[in-house]
Amino acid sequence: MRFWRSSFFHIKIYRNKFWAYLIFIVTIGVTLGTMTSAILVNQWIGNARIEAANAFSRIENNFQNDADRIEAYMQRLYSNHDLMNDVRYFMSPSVEGYLTKRLENSPYSSQALLSFPEDTKTYLYSWAQGDITQISVHTKDYGNVIYFNSFGIPSFQFGVPNTNEIFDESIQKGFVSHKKLNQSATEAGEIRFQISSKRIFSIVNNYQLGNAAVINSTGEIFIIGNNESMTDEITQQAVANNKNHGFIVNKGYIPIFFVTFSSTKYNYQLVSTVDLAALIRQHSTVLLNIFMIVFTAMICVLLLVVYNLRDDSRFLHRIIQSIKRAKTADFTPNKPARYRMNEYGMIAREVDDMIHQLDKYIRNEYLLKLKQQEAEMKALQHQINPHFLYNTLEVIRSTALVHQNETTADAIATLGALYREIVKKENIISIGSELELLRKYLQIMEFKYPEHFFYQMDVEDSILALPTVKFWMQPLAENFFVHGFNINKEFNLFIVSGWEDENYYRLDFIDNGVRIDEERLTAIRRTLSSNNDQTTKSIGLYNVYARLQFFYQEDFSISIENNDEAGVKISVQISKRGD
Repeated sequence: MRFWRSSFFHIKIYRNKFWAYLIFIVTIGVTLGTMTSAILVNQWIGNARIEAANAFSRIENNFQNDADRIEAYMQRLYSNHDLMNDVRYFMSPSVEGYLTKRLENSPYSSQALLSFPEDTKTYLYSWAQGDITQISVHTKDYGNVIYFNSFGIPSFQFGVPNTNEIFDESIQKGFVSHKKLNQSATEAGEIRFQISSKRIFSIVNNYQLGNAAVINSTGEIFIIGNNESMTDEITQQAVANNKNHGFIVNKGYIPIFFVTFSSTKYNYQLVSTVDLAALIRQHSTVLLNIFMIVFTAMICVLLLVVYNLRDDSRFLHRIIQSIKRAKTADFTPNKPARYRMNEYGMIAREVDDMIHQLDKYIRNEYLLKLKQQEAEMKALQHQINPHFLYNTLEVIRSTALVHQNETTADAIATLGALYREIVKKENIISIGSELELLRKYLQIMEFKYPEHFFYQMDVEDSILALPTVKFWMQPLAENFFVHGFNINKEFNLFIVSGWEDENYYRLDFIDNGVRIDEERLTAIRRTLSSNNDQTTKSIGLYNVYARLQFFYQEDFSISIENNDEAGVKISVQISKRGD
């Protein structure tokens, strides 16, 4: 509950902002994550499509190479009389007939008779790298077959009727190339070269296609590889779509991307499919990383929003609390805060400054008046009647003038003027007025110690208008006459100097009297720094320090030190921050 009260949730405007930001961040995060995932999935599908195109191009190139080899071999047959004769011998209905004809014609040849089966193994099976697995030579009624196993070893079958299923052209077996033999018009002859489907389409296994199948115009389907997810139904759906790429949906309602390629060499289409569910599972790590990055970014942005809302609400709460305290006349300053560089920070700073100025004004106008009343009560206790004193001093001055003693008359007039200024009820005066009071006091002391005491004042005009508390300079001069003045000394000097610096105002009170021993000087400094109260029976240095500190607060400092040759220097520094 304490966190809830101190958080921004208890402020309606920030609570609504938080929910709005949360919905916006989640929406943007989900949108970016979905778009990024969709782009990647589309790229992966594009890569699969490129792989399928490369595999199909490789298949077509292999078909073309095999066709070129077959055509080259046919040219070899046509150009080699002995090899063509052996082909004719091979067309015998039995192996015995083939061997008999070879033996009958062997003695008449100056060279060894070529063997058609051996020649096909050398120039077709080996050249085609095992793609051509069956060669058959046909008459109009039957055909003789040469088979090659996976090791290239041939086997033979003679006198097989042309209607036998062995000669059926099926996409499961392979693709057949028909070549006519140059025979007389009375004889028919044909050589058929079968290219193995399993062998030619095994190239696809070297590419990252996903699933692939081949289908011809009659609807026969050859599934490439052993992937059970590629079914005849999916292949037929892809071809029936009449597009070279797109999406279909299987029975599990899972989208499947397909791409088809039609062959220009043979009657078939290559169909490649990509199961999106399997594709996503395959790249689940990448997608999970994207999700974690987006989720982390959302959390970071949300934390930043919470930080800003909490910071703003704290300053708003500070403003509200300051106004409430001002309403109850509680002007105690807030704890120092790091103000933000926005409108809330400006308002909070102005409110704090306003309360600080109000507190300062109340202290100056009311508390100082209490001090004045206290002083007036003490004056009443001493039963001094100011009017009686003024009248008495005026009578003495008149008597001095009658006896032509102008020096005594001037001293009495100065004393009366000084006393009038002291007993006035105003507490806040200018530095110039305070210096004038000090001047009157020093003039009286000059009358008292003629030819033994002298004073100088050198204060810049920029300081004279500064406000200050009344009657604090004279006690500093009195300290000199009590502790540092020597009547036997011919030249006693008291100097007041003042100037303005970039950051502060400075007043120095310097005399050439007796120096303060270091132990007592340390004790005085300790008393001033610890703010220990002193006796109020006489006005001393601590009372001056207390009055100035009460008026200027933290914008004031005082220091006391011995001069190098003789006397004491008291320095009062007023910071310009209080202006």
